[in-house]
Amino acid sequence: MAFNIADIFERAVDLMPERMAISCGADRRTFAELDARANQAAHGLAARGIGPGDHVGIYAPNCIEWMETMLGCFKLRAVPVNVNFRYVEDELVYIFDNADLVAVVYDPEFSARLETIAPQLPGLSHRIAIGEEYEAALAAASAERDFPERSGDDLYVLYTGGTTGMPKGVMWRHEDVFMALGQGIDAVTGHQVEADDELARKGAANPAGIIMLMTPPLMHGAAQWGILGQLFQGNSIVLLPRFSGEAVWDLVEQERVNAVLIAGDAMGRPMIESYEAGGPDRWDVSSLFALSSSAALFSVPVKERFFAAFPNLIVTDSIGSSEGGFNGISTIGKDNPSGGSSGGLPRVAPMADVIVVDDDMQPLTPGDGRVGKVARGGNIPLGYHKDPEKTAKTFLTGPEGRRYVVAGDFARWEEDGSITLLGRGSVCINSGGEKVFPEEVETALKSHAAVYDALVVGVPDERWGSAVTAVVQPRDGAEPTLDELSSHCRTKVAGYKVPRHLVLVDSIVRSPAGKPDYPWATKLAAERLADTAVP
Repeated sequence: MAFNIADIFERAVDLMPERMAISCGADRRTFAELDARANQAAHGLAARGIGPGDHVGIYAPNCIEWMETMLGCFKLRAVPVNVNFRYVEDELVYIFDNADLVAVVYDPEFSARLETIAPQLPGLSHRIAIGEEYEAALAAASAERDFPERSGDDLYVLYTGGTTGMPKGVMWRHEDVFMALGQGIDAVTGHQVEADDELARKGAANPAGIIMLMTPPLMHGAAQWGILGQLFQGNSIVLLPRFSGEAVWDLVEQERVNAVLIAGDAMGRPMIESYEAGGPDRWDVSSLFALSSSAALFSVPVKERFFAAFPNLIVTDSIGSSEGGFNGISTIGKDNPSGGSSGGLPRVAPMADVIVVDDDMQPLTPGDGRVGKVARGGNIPLGYHKDPEKTAKTFLTGPEGRRYVVAGDFARWEEDGSITLLGRGSVCINSGGEKVFPEEVETALKSHAAVYDALVVGVPDERWGSAVTAVVQPRDGAEPTLDELSSHCRTKVAGYKVPRHLVLVDSIVRSPAGKPDYPWATKLAAERLADTAVP
């Protein structure tokens, strides 16, 4: 059986049409309503000459129209493309051109920016503003589900900026991305679904379902697949239009949310601090029982604060990437918030197709002790859109002839079969011949009472090659010193990992999904340290 995203969604619609599918502010859609409007979106695009294989950009903050457009593209066998709403003009021109966009559905707040770049994009034939123009297009289109047969080979493209470089379009077959990210393979049991209505039937057997709040932006893969994976099972989604800690708790209370998806500390920290400041009587959050983090570091100090406030909370921490899909998960308890790993780094039970390999693509064995790279076989992407060179560097063939994606995540395979994720090789610091993975040092820094947020980078150093440098956002009123933070870190990590320089900033720059901006931190640290160097 072929697995197509639109087909799998429609199976849930047919079994649970009146169940609430998605809400955002005052806007709400049942599964039947969401399906009908996605049909209209598809027919509206088709009326403009857009068909199978055409790339359609979605350029907006979180809103239901984002999902309607994405689902409409899937129904039409067109390819939705996520556009980062924080990009400036040059970055937008790059992604619109690189992604071969023929149309874009966008929030009106970006109209002026689109007008400015439009002359540089001759291939962009259609611009549809969310609001009156979008609603008129849907009103003129059929709501019928009358589309030709689809395929598991239909294309899904996810643009990812990663930690360095220009964004890359990861090309997935629908069937592969469903298995890797869409609940097609159960993360706990390893069971692989056998029919495209299996998840829907499972959801229909649970009359209540669950209500999940999505805090990351939809332009990020974690949010897209967090939503799709839940819709396939008939669960209800609550979208957060603009993130703030208080807004999360308001929605948990208003919508009786059962589970929240976050992107690590960037969302977890302001959430728990808002809750602590408001006190336990400000919000009724008795409906909440689960918190899931993905795509960014969720540090032990922040987890401990959640467990202090919610002792019975079920917390899961997962690892993965736009290229590798879902690679592993850990369920963390209040008595073991580190998951058993030293340094507070993510330690997960890997998926069946995930291994750790050395530089020659030879698999390591559990308990080996050496640091290798995470490699995933099985359901993996086709490669990067229009970038055969990067595709060749990331998608490799092992000695046994099997194809793997090796996205650059360094890891250690533990004796018990779990994997400790150390960090991306692209930001690994070589200091005096020793490898220093920033996330481990960042976790140590964040456990200090004066530190609100931190990134760790390497700056050029005559003696060490690269010197470990902490870029720190202090808590209000705090002024931590290098000696103070270094002494603290020395109790958490080996001496060669301890920061040798400190740069204090008003705020740490991260992507809307919480990913750290290491190029910004590296450039800033180098400039600041150069300004303070003794002539």
